[in-house]
Amino acid sequence: MESQSVIICRCEEVDLKQLLETAERFSCSSRELKLRSRAGMGYCGGRTCRLLVDSIVQQLTDTQTSNEIPLKHQPPVRPVTFQNLGGGLS
Repeated sequence: MESQSVIICRCEEVDLKQLLETAERFSCSSRELKLRSRAGMGYCGGRTCRLLVDSIVQQLTDTQTSNEIPLKHQPPVRPVTFQNLGGGLS
């Protein structure tokens, strides 16, 4: 199927086929699917694919509402050296 080669998470290069196979194999929640596939764990922190991952799980489990905590997105985190934090102590 051509449509299953669609990239869902551009940051981690996770495609729809991989997400569907993982979700069906492990009966994943959205959070577990994210952890198993790394979708939503890239540079953007899930801002582009979080809703798609949630909707994939909803379609496979036929649930409209869930008691689980929904996925959230976080701003990218960049490492900062102690020198930058401390003002350059030598």
